[in-house]
Amino acid sequence: MTNNDIFKKLRVALKLRDDEIVEILTLVDFKISKSELGAFFRKEDHPNYMECGDQILRNFLNGLVIYLRGTRENPKNPGEVLLDKEPTKNFDKTKSFKKQQLKNVDTNLSHGKYKNKKKS
Repeated sequence: MTNNDIFKKLRVALKLRDDEIVEILTLVDFKISKSELGAFFRKEDHPNYMECGDQILRNFLNGLVIYLRGTRENPKNPGEVLLDKEPTKNFDKTKSFKKQQLKNVDTNLSHGKYKNKKKS
């Protein structure tokens, strides 16, 4: 397993976006751009693919510890940090998808013949 694979799996498991990873790396004074970061997550046969070195992965892991646990002076609870993340999409749990779809159905339509199915 390569460093790129480890980096990808951590990114997916922790649901991190590129800007959050850049922020994590700045916690340990390691500066990297989003485009450089994107090169690590490409397929190996892509022309812009770049191999993730040990130094980058080490700095990311050290930054991740600070991001999740905090510092000695200002400790954090990792569970709360992960749960406090805002969801990526606005999802209203009170409205179900099925109810939203039923609102869009035109009830005045009559059933026609089925083209490729048996009519029951």
